[in-house]
Amino acid sequence: MKEKKFLVVQHMDWEGPGEHLLAALAQGQANYQILEAWHEPLPRLDPFAGMIVLGGSPNVDEEEQFPYLRPLKKAIREIIAGGKAYLGFCLGHQLLGDVLGCRVGPLPQKSVGFITGELTAAGQAHPVFQGLPARLDLFKWHGQGVLPPLPPGVDLLAHSAAAPVEALGLAGNPRVVGLQYDNHAGAGDVKKWLEHDGPWALSGSGADPQSMLAAAAAQGEAMGRLFHLFMENFLHLA
Repeated sequence: MKEKKFLVVQHMDWEGPGEHLLAALAQGQANYQILEAWHEPLPRLDPFAGMIVLGGSPNVDEEEQFPYLRPLKKAIREIIAGGKAYLGFCLGHQLLGDVLGCRVGPLPQKSVGFITGELTAAGQAHPVFQGLPARLDLFKWHGQGVLPPLPPGVDLLAHSAAAPVEALGLAGNPRVVGLQYDNHAGAGDVKKWLEHDGPWALSGSGADPQSMLAAAAAQGEAMGRLFHLFMENFLHLA
């Protein structure tokens, strides 16, 4: 079997691929290259089977403040047009939505911490969610999101009370998926994010850091197990 190599795009020096994502890539024997997008140029995309784009502080429309967003959006379009796989988390999900013609903007309230989301009928039928329950525990860390209604050709795969679009997909192409939530992060990542970004995340979100750390420890094993199944499905599609 040909080795699959992915370009993993990182936006912040402290917010790299989470513990669950690193473990799932290792388990799936998937090779990867991390791009620190804020100061490194995008490589040629030919060698990659797909792209995994993580979360970060920029908003999708802040191209003047974060000029690298322009070539990154172009690369996302190139990946999709080439029939390759794309998986976006948080900002990576919002960038996908922007590229596909969705509206992205502020939510009524920040969504930070652990909540429950639900797969739609399209999500339950999507091959990337096969074997996962319809109701999922989600780890959230964002103030913006993809806003409905979604344009034609973009499927709503999951939603929650906190965000109307928790997951989206490209109709007819199951290799392209965006997740607003950050279930790739393990308990150690949650602790690190609170240390580096806690003042922003906790302000106006109603989240409690000690409750969040306790939930990360309590739910980590189960969340990691389901995330591994999700990634196994994604890597198979890729």
